[in-house]
Order: sequence, then structure tokens, then C-alpha cells
Amino acid sequence: MSNTHDWCKSSYSPNAANCVYVRTDRDGTLRLRESDAPDTILATAPATFGAFIRAAKAGALDHLTTAAQRSPRAR
Repeated sequence: MSNTHDWCKSSYSPNAANCVYVRTDRDGTLRLRESDAPDTILATAPATFGAFIRAAKAGALDHLTTAAQRSPRAR
């Protein structure tokens, strides 16, 4: 596992129990991990992660959640 000093905590993670950490490697790879599972690390390219965030903000992934599947908007 990487040294915790290499990671930055998201400003959207207010308490220590539910934090998302991010770092960028020298080669540009973006890495993300969650405080409850620090050994599980998601690695991706910044452009790919940007596309994911834009899709999530636009609601393109809402159908993947249980609550959204029950919502009339998701149908």
C-alpha cells in the first residue's frame, strides 16, 4: 500500500470514516481509494475519469442504482 502522505482527501469527504482519497502518479495515472478499503485502489486515466464524472452528473448512470430503478424518472 502507498504511503498515506501521497494521497489527498476529497473536500467532499467531511469525516474520517467515509473518505475518498486521490493521487496522481508521475505517469499521469489517477488513483482513487476509499478509507474503509485502503488496499483497494482504482487506477484510471484522467480523461476516462472525467468522462465518468460528466456522465454521473448528467444522470446517465442513474439506472444503475436500486433507488433510481424504482423511480418513475428511470423508466
